[in-house]
Amino acid sequence: MAVISDYALLGDCQGAALVSSDGVVDWWCPPRFDAPSVFARLLGATGGFWSIRPLGRYTTSRHYIDGTMVLRTEFRTPTGVLRLTDALSLGAGERGHRIGFTSPHVLIRQVEAVTGTVDVAVEVAVRPEYGLVSPTITETPAGMDIAGAGDRLTLAADRALAVDGALVTARFTLAEGDSAVFALHHRRSADPPTAPLDGRAALRDTIAAWQSWDRLHQDYQGPYREHVRRSALVLQALTYQPTGAVVAAATTSLPEQVGGAANWDYRFGWLRDGSVTLRALWVGACPHEANRFFDWMAASIGSVDATDHIPIMFGVGGERDLTEHTLEHLEGYQNSRPVRVGNNAWQQKQLDVLGEPLECALVLRDELGDLSPAATDLLRTLADRAADTWQEPDASTWEGREGERNYLTSKLLCWVALDRAIKLASTLDAEARVPRWSQARDQIRAAILTQGWNDSRQAFTGAFGSDHLDAGLLVMPITGFLPGDDDRVVATVDAIRRELGRDDLLQRWTGAGEEGAFIICSYWLAEALARAGRLDEAKQVYENVTGHANDLGLLSEEIDRRDRSLIGNFPQALSHIGVINAAWIIGKVESGNRP
Repeated sequence: MAVISDYALLGDCQGAALVSSDGVVDWWCPPRFDAPSVFARLLGATGGFWSIRPLGRYTTSRHYIDGTMVLRTEFRTPTGVLRLTDALSLGAGERGHRIGFTSPHVLIRQVEAVTGTVDVAVEVAVRPEYGLVSPTITETPAGMDIAGAGDRLTLAADRALAVDGALVTARFTLAEGDSAVFALHHRRSADPPTAPLDGRAALRDTIAAWQSWDRLHQDYQGPYREHVRRSALVLQALTYQPTGAVVAAATTSLPEQVGGAANWDYRFGWLRDGSVTLRALWVGACPHEANRFFDWMAASIGSVDATDHIPIMFGVGGERDLTEHTLEHLEGYQNSRPVRVGNNAWQQKQLDVLGEPLECALVLRDELGDLSPAATDLLRTLADRAADTWQEPDASTWEGREGERNYLTSKLLCWVALDRAIKLASTLDAEARVPRWSQARDQIRAAILTQGWNDSRQAFTGAFGSDHLDAGLLVMPITGFLPGDDDRVVATVDAIRRELGRDDLLQRWTGAGEEGAFIICSYWLAEALARAGRLDEAKQVYENVTGHANDLGLLSEEIDRRDRSLIGNFPQALSHIGVINAAWIIGKVESGNRP
C-alpha cells in the first residue's frame, strides 16, 4: 500500500477520493465527506480499491490539470505511454464559484494511449461500509450494478467488464490515440436510479468548472503564488458546498505517530477551522458566499442557554452527536490502531472557538454585507460567552483529553472575540454591550500579561502556572495582541523555535516525545518572524516546510521528524491555510506594509 505522500486528492465539493501514484483509488466516501467508505484500502487490506494501470513494468509521473482538482497520471512502459485522467464529477454545465452544488457523486476515470501500444488492467473492489460488506454484483444494460449496505453503485464503461468473485475486472489493449472511459456512479439504495453520465463529457465539464472557479479567484498576486493557488483549490475541495461547512481533512485515522493510537476522524466541520479557511480564501481566492458558512454555523449551534458550552464542531450537515467508535476489522494505516469513526472532541469545551468566527466576520465584513439575524445573534452570543467564561479552564485548541486547564491560547482567543466584537458593534447592533465587552477584554489582557508570562522561562507559556512552551502562542502577534517586535513576543518565538523545533519543524508543546511536527505551527512561526521584521528567516522557514509537500503540493497534518515523511490526516485544511496566510504576511512585509 502507498504511503500518505503518494496520494492525490480528488474532490467534488461534497466528498473526496484519494488516488495513489500508480493509479489506485484507495479511499472514497460518497455521497459526502463523513459517509461510510466504499473504498478504504488506505486503512486496511479488506477496505476496497479501484486500480487502473498497465500490465507489466512502468514508471509514473503526475500533475493536476492547471486550475483544477483533476489528476493526470502518465505511465511509461516499454511499449508506450498511457495517460490516466481522474476526477470526481461536478455535474454537467456548472460554472463559476458555485461548483459542487449538484455533484452527481460519480468517479470518472479516462485512460488513453499517448504513444505506442499498452495493455491495460482494471480491477474494481467495491467494499461498502468501510470494508465490512462484500457486495452483490449484477450485470445490467447500464453496466455493472454493485449493491451492499445501503449503497448502490453502477460502473459504466465503454470496454467489456467481467465479474471475478467480488471483483469487477477488464483487460484490453490501447493503441496510440485510443481511449477508454469508466464512470462509477453512487447512490443510496432508496434513491431512484439515474441515467449514467457520458463520462467524457462529464470530465470535460468538470475541468471547465474548476478552471472557471480558478479564473474568478486569482486576486492574490504576492509571493509563492502557485503554492497559494493550489492551496486555495484544496480548501475549496474540502468545502461541503450544500451547507458551506469546511472539513478539517479528507480522511480519518491517518496516524499522528505511525503505529500509535492518536488516530482521529477529521471529516467534520470545526467552527475554528471553517472560520480560518474563509479568511485564507479571502487572501488566496476572494471567497464568495461567506454568509452561507455563518448561516450554517448559526443553524448548527441553534439556541444555547447560559449553562451550555458552544459546540466546537459538527457533521457537514450540521449534526451535533459525533460520538466515535472503532472499526475493529481494519488494521489501520501501517498497523496504526484503532481506526476511528466519529470524534468525541465534539463534547469538549474549547474557549478558543469563540474568537475565530468573530475574527473572520471582521476580516470579511465587506464580503458578508448584511448578516442574517441568526448569524448576528450568534456573533453577539460568542462575545457574551467570552466575557462570561474566559476565566474557566478548557481543553484548548489541541483538544487534549487529559483534563481541562487554563490554557493561554484559549484566553488569547477570548480576547480576540471581544476585541473584534467591539469593532463590529455597530454591525451587530450591540453598542450597548461595548462597555461590558471592553472591561472583560482589558481583564483578559492583564491576566495574560501577568499570569501567562513566566519569568524563569522568559517566555509566555502554555497555561497559567505552567513552565511548558506551546507553539499555539505563535498566534499572539498574528492576532495583534502584542506587536511582532515586542521583546516578550520575540523571546517567546525564539524559545519555541529553539525548544520545540528541529530544522524549524515544530512540535506542539514541551514534552511531546516522538510526536510529529505540526505543519501549521511552522507556518505560524514564519508569520511571527515576518511580523517581527525578520523577513529572511521567515522565508527560510516557509520554504523549508513547504518543501515537504508532496509532488502535487499537498500537505498532511504533520511531518515525522525522524524521516521527514508526511503523517496525519490528509490533505489537512489547516496546513494549507498556513501556506496561504504566511505567504500573504511575507508579501506584506516585503512590500513595506508590515501588518
